[in-house]
Amino acid sequence: MTKPSVTYSKIKKVSNSAIVEADDILASEEPLEIRIGYGPLANRQQKNISVTMRTPGNDFELALGFLFTEGIIKRSEDISIIRYCTEANTLKNQENIVRAELNENVEFDFKNLERNFYTTSSCGVCGKASIDAVRTVCEIKNEGDNLKVSRELIYTLPALLRKHQNVFEYTGGLHACALFDMDGNLSLTREDVGRHNALDKLIGACLAIKTDNPDGFPFHNYILLLSGRASFELIQKAAIAGIKMVAAIGAPSSLAVEMAKEFGITLIGFLRGETFNVYFGEERVS
Repeated sequence: MTKPSVTYSKIKKVSNSAIVEADDILASEEPLEIRIGYGPLANRQQKNISVTMRTPGNDFELALGFLFTEGIIKRSEDISIIRYCTEANTLKNQENIVRAELNENVEFDFKNLERNFYTTSSCGVCGKASIDAVRTVCEIKNEGDNLKVSRELIYTLPALLRKHQNVFEYTGGLHACALFDMDGNLSLTREDVGRHNALDKLIGACLAIKTDNPDGFPFHNYILLLSGRASFELIQKAAIAGIKMVAAIGAPSSLAVEMAKEFGITLIGFLRGETFNVYFGEERVS
């Protein structure tokens, strides 16, 4: 049984005229531990990779996207199966631990994993060092693209995303992201209490799509829209996926702009109404 994305709470609504009891809907938030199984089938090993606070739902997509954007796997085919560890968990915490089984031939480097988590957290190093480390540790796709969209099309994207923010509509407490094609059609969207989780879910969902393309899902032909601000971590994940245009309703950070310049990503911020700022890559906006 999949855990719900929302919970219910009794509240008191306070106004100048009255205090009344009411029911409220909250976005659920629970921990998810991601583990990997690796090594020969006759001697499988397990490693705890991460614990993240997330909104339950699309957990396997989250795990797949996280392992990909952290450089632990290169493609979805590197994983044979993702499952819940219900047998080693309490009833209360069922579906809060997932294990991704790496294929036997996939090499797993502990030291590489530690370096990657250090660099992607942007702790203790300058911006350029962070970007260089991401380039070294992660396999950044740099495919050519013909992406070019009109500013009028870009104006329409936030309203289209909002129509598909189902949980946000009731709770007001979730981040969202979406992929749009060059005609402005919404292809896929995901929500989560963590903006990085929402993007990992979105990327994981795309990786799980079976295509005839030997290179997998063509991220470079899509526009990524973020419901909030654009951080370094989100642009890093977009770069690893091969996304070439990112639009955010909020502001980008300085390091996000540097990252976009380094990997040739068109970065748009403050997309509200019929205005936006282009921080890099204006050639893709007609």
